[in-house]
Amino acid sequence: MESHSNVTKGIIVAGFASLSWGISGTVLQLISQNLAIPATWMLSTRTFFTGAILLLVCAGIYRGQIFDVFKTKESLFSVLTYAIFGLGLNLLTFYYAVQTGNASTATILQYLSPLFIVLGAVVFQHKWPMRTDIIAFVVALIGVMLCITRGDIAHLAVPTVSLLWGLGSGITAALYVVLPKKAAAKNPPLVVLGWGTMIAGICFNLIHPFWTNTPEISTTLVLSVSTVILFGTIIPFAMLLYASRLAPSDVISIMDALQPIVTSVLSVFFFHLKLNVFEIAGILVVIAAIYILQWGRRKTKEAEKL
Repeated sequence: MESHSNVTKGIIVAGFASLSWGISGTVLQLISQNLAIPATWMLSTRTFFTGAILLLVCAGIYRGQIFDVFKTKESLFSVLTYAIFGLGLNLLTFYYAVQTGNASTATILQYLSPLFIVLGAVVFQHKWPMRTDIIAFVVALIGVMLCITRGDIAHLAVPTVSLLWGLGSGITAALYVVLPKKAAAKNPPLVVLGWGTMIAGICFNLIHPFWTNTPEISTTLVLSVSTVILFGTIIPFAMLLYASRLAPSDVISIMDALQPIVTSVLSVFFFHLKLNVFEIAGILVVIAAIYILQWGRRKTKEAEKL
């Protein structure tokens, strides 16, 4: 059983991981809107260099194990689908959700991914949702409506296209969680992430090589892209791996709630985003919905063990 001090340390580390993602989302808005960087170039650059760094780190840690993910058809299929339909499409949809709207709303919509996982199980596996799943879905719907309407049901506070990209981000974030499971079951998660990012990077570079039609290189651009690479993938994922050794996964998952809060707060400070009481309430309601979902499933698992 984890000691109290280790659990506390794990919670703090997981909190910093969510803080890191919140920072990355805010910087992504700077890149997509203020610097007007094309999505294709940004995604090619981000995924290629992130994948290269992760694989170099994995080569040092796991040495001869980094190619094991390609040894079975099942693992290979898992990595490929994860890279393209999970990681790649998630980065693409989230980028456009931020570019056409704002990082705060995009993060809230992406945060709905656990609900999309439940819906996917209902549609494709015919698993009837639990009572807490249904409650969480209704509560989350109320929260999202408050966020995207700012309390005025007759009008959307964000463009429709941004809402659709955001919902796509939530769906692909669910795929991001589900698709790599078979590969990660027998391989280190960091190796799966490294190959997934590199494969996504290769695909994006086939569309737009990062060395062609390069935007004007400035200090702001270099620092911004570097921040997204480090704080959007490498640092938070390393923190979560470390936190998972110190605290239970359900405790760590609760700290995910910090991400939309951090992104919203930073958007207020740096982009002068004006949040009214309905939007703030909506953010808190969505976070509560995901907690209800996770709490219900944790209780069910505990009951099954008895």
